[in-house]
Amino acid sequence: MSIERIDVTQALSWIKSAGALSAVIDARSPAEYALDHVPGAVNWPSLNDEERHRVGTEYKQVSSFEARKRGAALVARNIARHLEREMPGLPREWKPLVYCWRGGQRSGALALVLSQIGFEVRVLQGGYHAFRQHIVSVLEQASDGLQFQVLCGKTGSGKSRLLHTLEQAGAQVLDLEGLACHRGSVLGALPSVPQPSQKRFETLLWQALTALKRDEPVFVESESRLVGQLRLPQALLEHIRRSACWRIDMPTASRVALLKEDYAHLSSDPVRLCERLTTLRELRGAAVVERWCELAHSGHIETLVEQLLELHYDPIYMRSISKNFAGYDSAPALTLRSGQAQDMAEAARQLLSSVALNRAESLPA
Repeated sequence: MSIERIDVTQALSWIKSAGALSAVIDARSPAEYALDHVPGAVNWPSLNDEERHRVGTEYKQVSSFEARKRGAALVARNIARHLEREMPGLPREWKPLVYCWRGGQRSGALALVLSQIGFEVRVLQGGYHAFRQHIVSVLEQASDGLQFQVLCGKTGSGKSRLLHTLEQAGAQVLDLEGLACHRGSVLGALPSVPQPSQKRFETLLWQALTALKRDEPVFVESESRLVGQLRLPQALLEHIRRSACWRIDMPTASRVALLKEDYAHLSSDPVRLCERLTTLRELRGAAVVERWCELAHSGHIETLVEQLLELHYDPIYMRSISKNFAGYDSAPALTLRSGQAQDMAEAARQLLSSVALNRAESLPA
């Protein structure tokens, strides 16, 4: 069998149309794969992280020839292990697409062996580097044509829960916080779930945006430029801020109850909670933060949440929303009684009905 070299556009088209008897194989090291990878790819590392470091060091400090000899032996052994693990269950019709960093030696070695077995093999020209360049070039335009409906509301007003309820009801949703694995505030890190790399976030975001239908509304939360440590593309951010928005309201007591549920992992660990709160010292003053930590250690979580909302989150949010959403004050209001499922379901029904009515009224007679 021959080896076909295809560019990024061809590869993405092939991935989209390929059936069950196909696979995308990333021949880079596990660390490179974890940082980001082509959608759907599985990792068959030609060199593991330690081996890649060792060969790279030898290449720079000893000689390229000696490094290639060592690398060739390591790659051969690793490819053999992959074949022993995977080959027994693969039919002759199996069609792999292979890539490495630039589509060179690591993917070339694996592709050669697979083609010699008799498989129809494709290699991504330029490797992951070419894929990454493609994502960077198209991401700024990936939201073009989308009809955003933006959920604006103070911290704890149930925007994320409402977004998920809308998705369950069949609406199109862009969950930026879900993609970023972060709730978007100083306390927003998820327990035991690290944020993806910026590159991985952008790939996931590109996938999400390109999967959305342009002729149907897309619900999204209002976000700042950063979601945790991850940056939103400027074009996407501006598009969201120009879009129709809805003012989501919830009584303060219900907001406090919702936040206690969502951040139970912090309220049960006052030491960790105070570590997060100390990042607010410069902004709110040492005395205020110390008082908040005392409330956390003494178990007065409701009082702490109320003060955080009153003194920190609400003022910041209102300044940001007034600056970035000119229509917020006149936006249609949707009041949620609580964060409970039945109230979210009712709010979702009201919102979907209102959006459908607005769209119908805007159509030409």
